[in-house]
Amino acid sequence: MFSIGDKVVYPMHGAGTIEKIEQKEMLGASQDYYIIKMPVGDMKLMVPTDKAENIGIREVAEKSITDKVFGVLEKPKDPYVHDVNWSKRYNTNADKIKSGDVLEVAEVVRELSHRHMERGLSIGEKKMLSTAKNILLSEMVLSQNESHDMLDEKIENTLKISYDLGNVNIEGNVNL
Repeated sequence: MFSIGDKVVYPMHGAGTIEKIEQKEMLGASQDYYIIKMPVGDMKLMVPTDKAENIGIREVAEKSITDKVFGVLEKPKDPYVHDVNWSKRYNTNADKIKSGDVLEVAEVVRELSHRHMERGLSIGEKKMLSTAKNILLSEMVLSQNESHDMLDEKIENTLKISYDLGNVNIEGNVNL
């Protein structure tokens, strides 16, 4: 069970802080709810306390874990990921986001960002990239204790560098 002030991650929505635990009556039954304030988008979520574990709510990752996000983002683009058909790529990425694992979400951000830089994204993948990046940023903000804008800039710079590294082959020639 979580307490007021705990920093938690809600898969598919991102990280936030438990602001209150309230008892509400819905359909004649009384139930306790976590009221979670999300730092990105200024949204509040109401989650039944007895369903939190099934939903996949977990504590925000320690800084030592979120430090590894930049290691994931630094990896050069993977040409094999880009050649997978759209529906398989979309489903794989959706599963990674739903997992709630910050490192898997970082992989989605990296791969979709590289694909976007290379040849653009479909509307569905643009939305997925935006969602994944917001989820990633929300957890990074709470774990790293840095501003949203500063982390966003760091992530973007890391992605550009890793994309450029993927376009240079072993002999130092640019891949076209």
